[in-house]
Amino acid sequence: MLAKQTERFSFSSVKNRPDYPDFLDIQIKSFQDFFQLETKSEERGNEGLYNTFLENFPITDTRNQFVLEFLDYFVDPPRYSIQECIERGLTYSVPLKARLKLYCTDPEHEDFETIVQDVYLGTIPYMTPSGTFCINGAERVVVSQLHRSPGVFFGQSFHANGTKLYSARVIPFKGSWIEFATDINSVMYAYIDRKKKLPVTTLFRAIGFERDKDILEIFDLAEEVKVSKTGLKKVLGRKLAARVLNTWYEDFVDEDTGEVVSIERNEIVLDRDTELDKDHIEEILETGTKTILLHKEDNSTGDYAIIHNTLQKDPTNSEKEAVEHIYRQLRNAEPPDEETARGIIDKLFFSDQRYSLGEVGRYRMNKKLGLDVAMDKQVLTKEDIITIVKYLIELINSKAEIDDIDHLSNRRVRTVGEQLSQQFGVGLARMARTIRERMNVRDNEVFTPIDLINAKTLSSVINSFFGTNQLSQFMDQTNPLAEITHKRRLSALGPGGLSRERAGFEVRDVHYTHYGRLCPIETPEGPNIGLISSLSVYAKVNGMGFIETPYRTVEEGKINISEEPIYLSAEEEEGKKIAQANIPLGEDGTIDTEKVIARMEGDFPVVDPKEVHYTDVAPNQISSISASLIPFLEHDDANRALMGSNMMRQAVPLLRADSPIVGTGLERQVATDSRVLINAEGEGEVEYVDAQKITIKYDRTEEERMVSFDSDSKTYDLIKFRKTNQGTSINLKPIVSVGDRVTKGQVLCQGYATDKGELALGRNMKVAFMPWKGYNFEDAIVISEKVVRDDIFTSIHIDEYSLEVRDTKLGNEELTNDIPNVSEDATKDLDEHGMIRVGAEVKPGDILIGKITPKGESDPTPEEKLLRAIFGDKAGDVKDASLKASPSLSGVVINKKLFARAIKDKRKRAQDKEDVAVLEKKYEAKFAVLKSQLIDKLFAIVGGKTAQGVQNDLGEEVLPKGKKYTLKMLNSVDDYTHLTQGTWTTDDHTNALVADLLHNYKIKENDLQGNLRREKFTISVGDELPSGILKLAKVYIAKKRKLKVGDKMAGRHGNKGIVARIVRQEDMPFLDDGTPVDIVLNPLGVPSRMNIGQIYETVLGWAGQKLGKKYATPIFDGASLDKINELTDEAGIPRFGHTYLFDGGTGERFDQRATVGVIYMLKLGHMIDDKMHARSIGPYSLITQQPLGGKAQFGGQRFGEMEVWALEAYGASSTLREILTVKSDDVIGRAKTYESIVKGEPMPEPGLPESFNVLMHELKGLGLDLKLEE
Repeated sequence: MLAKQTERFSFSSVKNRPDYPDFLDIQIKSFQDFFQLETKSEERGNEGLYNTFLENFPITDTRNQFVLEFLDYFVDPPRYSIQECIERGLTYSVPLKARLKLYCTDPEHEDFETIVQDVYLGTIPYMTPSGTFCINGAERVVVSQLHRSPGVFFGQSFHANGTKLYSARVIPFKGSWIEFATDINSVMYAYIDRKKKLPVTTLFRAIGFERDKDILEIFDLAEEVKVSKTGLKKVLGRKLAARVLNTWYEDFVDEDTGEVVSIERNEIVLDRDTELDKDHIEEILETGTKTILLHKEDNSTGDYAIIHNTLQKDPTNSEKEAVEHIYRQLRNAEPPDEETARGIIDKLFFSDQRYSLGEVGRYRMNKKLGLDVAMDKQVLTKEDIITIVKYLIELINSKAEIDDIDHLSNRRVRTVGEQLSQQFGVGLARMARTIRERMNVRDNEVFTPIDLINAKTLSSVINSFFGTNQLSQFMDQTNPLAEITHKRRLSALGPGGLSRERAGFEVRDVHYTHYGRLCPIETPEGPNIGLISSLSVYAKVNGMGFIETPYRTVEEGKINISEEPIYLSAEEEEGKKIAQANIPLGEDGTIDTEKVIARMEGDFPVVDPKEVHYTDVAPNQISSISASLIPFLEHDDANRALMGSNMMRQAVPLLRADSPIVGTGLERQVATDSRVLINAEGEGEVEYVDAQKITIKYDRTEEERMVSFDSDSKTYDLIKFRKTNQGTSINLKPIVSVGDRVTKGQVLCQGYATDKGELALGRNMKVAFMPWKGYNFEDAIVISEKVVRDDIFTSIHIDEYSLEVRDTKLGNEELTNDIPNVSEDATKDLDEHGMIRVGAEVKPGDILIGKITPKGESDPTPEEKLLRAIFGDKAGDVKDASLKASPSLSGVVINKKLFARAIKDKRKRAQDKEDVAVLEKKYEAKFAVLKSQLIDKLFAIVGGKTAQGVQNDLGEEVLPKGKKYTLKMLNSVDDYTHLTQGTWTTDDHTNALVADLLHNYKIKENDLQGNLRREKFTISVGDELPSGILKLAKVYIAKKRKLKVGDKMAGRHGNKGIVARIVRQEDMPFLDDGTPVDIVLNPLGVPSRMNIGQIYETVLGWAGQKLGKKYATPIFDGASLDKINELTDEAGIPRFGHTYLFDGGTGERFDQRATVGVIYMLKLGHMIDDKMHARSIGPYSLITQQPLGGKAQFGGQRFGEMEVWALEAYGASSTLREILTVKSDDVIGRAKTYESIVKGEPMPEPGLPESFNVLMHELKGLGLDLKLEE
């Protein structure tokens, strides 16, 4: 029974690989940072949930009289365990409470007291320890999104006439987009929210650069000349750079108010680009202008011609005109007054409420434009806008580069935490609106924070996110690899991302910045290719959401091996030369070659070792977990590797798992990090083991015992036959025995596609690559009967069937085994609740759960009622609504559950009261025991020492300063959960012990409180069920699936096929020692597919089997051919596995040698039992009256256009006529046909197909009146 860990011999040449980061970090860490529950409230960082609260609070009413302020938030323990939630179809969530303070700032309301209250804000789904969420009983994963980072992007496009057009787009975190773009006439426009277009200079005027002079000064474009006769004479013949305006004010009386209002008027005297001549001098002097602006004489401003062109197109001349013009553009209406007009631009881009670049956006903006704006200034500044325009002008003049939108420095990851923050933001903003409304309504009556808050608002937003958002997905739980990959997935789709239809080739393509960050191999085939990718093994997501990958630093051609690797984002890596991980190194880390092939951006220069900045940390750094699990990946074509890594996620966990002989060394880490198995928490000894549980006694120091309330022994329950989302089963078995010593992190069990703590998705099989009587034509697979007989590929699948009991208008439904018009034989396995017994064998059509529903019929007469009461005739008024087994279902019932609400009547209420009183008494005793334990432990730590003055949360002194601690004194404290820590004694170590003790006491007390609440709830409410449901019955059926013809199998190299024939063992080809092979694969499947990795694996696997060893051959760093040859020689098997085989049928030797060895094969989730289907009479589509399609609808097979041609070709007219009419949509004909078959009469003539009537109606819809005439 005892299984020691598998020792793997590794071929890796790279020494000192760093440890992999925890594979689920991206989910778990993100969620912890969001909730910050481990952090004390005063130390909470300005991120996640805390930040969202700070953004939405304080809330004031419109008159600023009342203020609702946020102090802190906390959560209570969840009511049900994760497993209970899955069984009952509930959400695993925690109640969120916020501590809010309401006070009044108005001196008139001085009687209004400041109130601090803990307010319930709703239940929030909470992440399970394995990184999933349990929503309505189903485990879901929130996939991280890869989207465009906020900031500024410079791009180019081409006009139809070939002109290059440049644009700069500012993408904010929240708020309106603004885009600056050029057109073919070389004028620059600003587009607000992609629709409203205005010249850039208009925007400049609106943000404070009012006159042409101000605008030209920004770019240093004009020369200022003072207006005087002599001055102007000197500059005759030069062109004006700015308009000469005549400005005056007109007074008029406002008809509504009677006020005198003055209005500014502008008249253009001389336009821009006018050449000055003598006549103009007088005109200029008349306007009273102090200075004029002229174009500079040297043509240094040629680059900025676009600004002059834009000024020409600018319809406005002053700030007022500009803001009014913008208002008209955006609102399509006249501005009511100047204030409103000015406010619109401020609101759009300069207000914290409406606009934010976010920390990331500000960082990217500063970096790109070389600015030095403070990181907390997250709105646009004038400086930003000016610098963007300047950069765009440089771009137009080919003095700057456009951005690469697919570069990973321009794309960032939105992890779970950030997506939740955004949803909380939406929820809290909605809540704030209702709070404001309620504050305004309640003027002077006394109200509290609880009265203001509606808890439904927040939870409805959060629930709709988890239930309907595209990125909240039903977890793929086929095997542990599928789980872990799903949690590490990055999607470019989803809200705020791309859509499949619009995504072009560039977005999907592999980019050089993906190196070590996103896997170039693992991505789905089909419409999502390249849009959904997987995080590489070493990659991490940094605080800003950019993906980082580790490198070792190289200085002067030498690597410092002892140093930890440093993590770089795509941006920090730009311009650096990076060498491969497997370059030859000396003992001290010096690079041992004259030249090194390095990687720099998208290029591969050959450089001197001294020029190298970094090296990779491991050769598998570029790939994801799935791809890193394929041995000899380096010998496979990328397309097949993609299929291989995708198919490993579909491998069904087998009854007996077997880890691969040829692995890559990553198997153990995947199994550990998937959080499926139970790992020891420290050093200790196994005390007790059976199939259900393992108890371990941990070694603990005296101090650890002193501060803990738990015993040294801990019991772990093993999961038995639990159904996964995909219907596969999790069943764990212990691999330790009583008396074993365990170390921290050691795996204690196996099962669910793991073997001795390693991932084991399939089985090692003896394989021959040769044709076998044509049965393995086109990727088909021939299997030996021994494989089926020995249950090598047998798997257990579990189906869950449930039935709800509701109250209907006609009365309640009922679960019962007394079902009208059903034979006793059919109900013999049902218990009194109508549920089938555990252990019963189920065949199609069997009743699983018996249920009757009241039937709506006319009210019975009093006589009938009397007779029914006497004779108990139920059949008249109820109908059978039982759950029956579907046509393809057969298996054994392994479990059943019944959940029911508590029924309320007088007797039950009285009984509940008694039960609750007993329960409270029981828990009071438990609390007392816990407190006395605490006091004993406290006294053991601080007894006899002098108190330093211990206070509670409110600042009251509970234990007076200067007195010695006694038991009596410690007993006098009422509440130990609200004490401030750290002031117990003068000794820091003692204080730390006390702090730990009180912390553990708090946790223990919280648990007890939670249990008490839960038990009270169970007594008073019963099982929590969705509304309208009285009972919920569930039956679990296990199906044992052996390998069958039609099942899909695959290797790890994309070599997939369907089992075509299961052959008797004696007919299989055998080796010269008489060993028959288990599986025969077609050799033609290898050369054209170019996945030679499977041949390497086969040969090394045979050597491993003979030598009794298991190998790790990491990708790009694995066994060489020479190494494999050495091992095959040592094992005494032919090189390359080339062996003569013998025909099982005749015993003769085959002419040619074939490749033989041991290959690792998987059974995939596409099983024939789920797909095989036949239809008798079934449902028809309503309009066309044709049979439905698909197994789920019990549909038929479509006889399509090409099939019709085939029958036409044979002239089989009668068969064809029958197929197109009575077997399909001739409604009358099919009824008559059935009748004639039953009566044994000849078949009737077919009538009109219904689809012809549909065509007629469609033509009528077009207004064509068709008449059918004989």
